[in-house]
Amino acid sequence: MTQISRRNLLTGALGVGALSLVTPAGTALAANSPRLVRSRLGLTSGFSMGDVSTNNAVFWARTTGEGRLRAQLRAIDQAGQVIRGRGSFARTLRGAQASAQTDYTAKIAASNLPAGTRFAVSIGFEDENGTLGETTSGSFVTAASGTGRRNHEASMSQSFVWSGDTVGQGWGINEEIGGMRAYAAMHATKPDFFVHSGDTIYADGPISAEVVESDGQIWRNLVTEEVSKVAETLAEFRGRHRYNLMDANVRAMYSEVPVIAQWDDHETHNNWWAGETIEDERYTVRDINTLAVRGRRAWQEYQPIADPRAMRGGTGFEPTRIYRKISRGPALDLFALDMRSHKSENTDGLESHETAILGEEQLQWLLDGLHKSKATWKVILNDLPLGIIVPDGKAQESIANADHGAPLGRELELARLLKAIKDRGVKNVVFLTADVHYCAAHHYSPERAAFSDFNEFWEFVAGPVNAGSFGPNKMDGTFGAQVEFALAGTSNQSPRDGKGQFFGHVDLDESQRFTVSLRNGLGESVYSKTLEPVR
Repeated sequence: MTQISRRNLLTGALGVGALSLVTPAGTALAANSPRLVRSRLGLTSGFSMGDVSTNNAVFWARTTGEGRLRAQLRAIDQAGQVIRGRGSFARTLRGAQASAQTDYTAKIAASNLPAGTRFAVSIGFEDENGTLGETTSGSFVTAASGTGRRNHEASMSQSFVWSGDTVGQGWGINEEIGGMRAYAAMHATKPDFFVHSGDTIYADGPISAEVVESDGQIWRNLVTEEVSKVAETLAEFRGRHRYNLMDANVRAMYSEVPVIAQWDDHETHNNWWAGETIEDERYTVRDINTLAVRGRRAWQEYQPIADPRAMRGGTGFEPTRIYRKISRGPALDLFALDMRSHKSENTDGLESHETAILGEEQLQWLLDGLHKSKATWKVILNDLPLGIIVPDGKAQESIANADHGAPLGRELELARLLKAIKDRGVKNVVFLTADVHYCAAHHYSPERAAFSDFNEFWEFVAGPVNAGSFGPNKMDGTFGAQVEFALAGTSNQSPRDGKGQFFGHVDLDESQRFTVSLRNGLGESVYSKTLEPVR
């Protein structure tokens, strides 16, 4: 069993033992000649873009053999026509080398892009001779900077969607109903980007060919070898990510909608914390640190997540922190949290001393970033909800400890965060989350709270996007949470009718009003709230 230290786990150590890898389709023997003929490099999983800000973007793709990722960018107008003359922009970028060590995935970290610009992008891989293989195309928009705006993207308005929990509880890709249709519903809103709030895969949830639904209907899944059991090897974790990219709706959306990806527990194992020994008879590897290193490596290989060192010429696969800030211009800064890597052991949460959820380094990074932010709206992307009670047996998986009194355990760290936001005069903070498989709108007020040294704020919950529905859960009263709205499907309801699947949509208009709508998997709005900015 591979052993690692907590420090290595929290910095995303990539060293693992010898593991089986996918064999690339790289060569073929000509029928009339003994010569070895190299086929052109193909694309196995479409492509995706991530962490698109005012000036930066990350491009990701996977190929069939060793090759170097190439992206061609051109500025286009709203009709999709290449801009000539003033406002034109064209650039060819080459990124990391795809090899067996990266499961034939590669990234390009693009910087110094013009703000407020729509781009057409073409992605492919070049072989060792520089021959370009199969290509695919898409588009994206950098956020307007507020100064020096160019081309057609003069508007400061923008929109985005968020959700979480993909392919959970055994509900996989069912092509009989059109695959993961909630992704198509999100795509139809034409958002500028998508926040995947964690549980991007369910490494601990095997997928079978058929599942009997509560009403007796048969749900038929696509199944691959890697998803037929719990993920333990690096190859199995990688296969989980490849599986989700088999869905046509996901690939179509990712070619036009950049992703801001977070991770949570199911990228490794349900409700895990560092140092845990899991009691799960399905596993031969029960050391969670070993599984987490493999799960994190696969997640970093398959998500278009920026690495600060990659922006300075690295490969894009160096160990790095997952929490990060994405600037979307003067109206919006996003703070994507990592609430899993530093998470303390699941207990009853009633410790009189502070226990970790973010860890001190991340907490101070967040506070400094919020204080320095000049954006109107500061959106904190918390992959775990703040006041929802989420039990883990007799313990608590959640920040909330089910005790309505003064903060204890993990709540003490949250109390420090909320108090510092108030003390430093940070305005217009909104929390967006997923995880609990239903949608909700929560208002937190010191007037209702046991701990009252904070300013009122909102938290909005969405998800799942293709998983079983659950909830709604009970709320903890420590921070004065009030449920203004909540909607859930039936327990472990399949995604078939879309009514138990949920995503959130945010529209930020020219007046910087922040309008949140919660929508079901068909795209139907079930709740809406407009927040006016505090000046």
